Amino acid sequence: MSVIENSKLTVVGAGSVGASTAYAALIRASARHVALYDIATAKVEAEVLDLAHGTQFTGSSDIIGGSDISVVEGSHVVVITAGAKQKPGQSRIELATVNAGIVKTMMPQLLEVAPNAVYVIVTNPCDVLTVLGQEQTGLPPERIFASGTVLDTSRLRWKLGQRAGVSTSSVHAYIVGEHGDTEFPLWSKATIGTVPILEWESDGHPRMSADELDAIAVDVRDAAYKVIQGKGATNYAIGLSSARIVEAILGDEHAVMPVSTVLHDYHGINGVALSVPSVVSASGAKPIREAPFSPNELALLRRSADALREVVTSLR
Repeated sequence: MSVIENSKLTVVGAGSVGASTAYAALIRASARHVALYDIATAKVEAEVLDLAHGTQFTGSSDIIGGSDISVVEGSHVVVITAGAKQKPGQSRIELATVNAGIVKTMMPQLLEVAPNAVYVIVTNPCDVLTVLGQEQTGLPPERIFASGTVLDTSRLRWKLGQRAGVSTSSVHAYIVGEHGDTEFPLWSKATIGTVPILEWESDGHPRMSADELDAIAVDVRDAAYKVIQGKGATNYAIGLSSARIVEAILGDEHAVMPVSTVLHDYHGINGVALSVPSVVSASGAKPIREAPFSPNELALLRRSADALREVVTSLR
């Protein structure tokens, strides 16, 4: 992978998600330089030290960090993971009030030291925080977006691959909408290889029914709750998916990913951030306007938009 020369990634927040993102970025050589920033001095310094001790064995050659915001300076990409984490039984939207306050305070400070960076918001509820962050900073929508349903899409492809007896990379399917309870799969365009999802069958893997696909969608939607119930947080997979988004930016890949930008006249939807297939490159993320939705999928996308608009309005 060829990345911007001397590229720098800063991860904001040294909790389990931030530390996992920095770890994944180091191992995958997502950026030439990795930095970790958090206001909790002892915690961030310990995480940086632990990661630095392993840099002999990683792809990226260095990690720095600390509680002084100057560590963010010169970043090409800033991934924001700071905030209260989701508790067992708590919906992502219930996190909104606390984390909205954190993002509103932090974004102007980050922008001052990294004015040219692309900002990726991972903190939940990421769609809501993206709208507030974009309004707060006035950044163009392509330069501040959420990780959205990139991880949910990976969960979906993993489950479908298991069920169909093929590798995850051979499954072409997307979760779109809110990163949360109103998300849904684009079944109308889902394929395994070139075969439509409902037509796939192979030895030991009979065709899937629409009901089975619906059950898989529910499993994917609720997967985070299951992980949180068992271990208190989701961190490895979101760390990996965040590192992958960073690579698409720093490598100017023009990769298609379901990230969440503030939409403007996207199938008639305005002013909310939702995950839709988007092109991710060095300039940020741009929704693919031509992405087709069935009438039912469009109705679900609008339902997602309405749910999020309500939350955003209550936090303004």
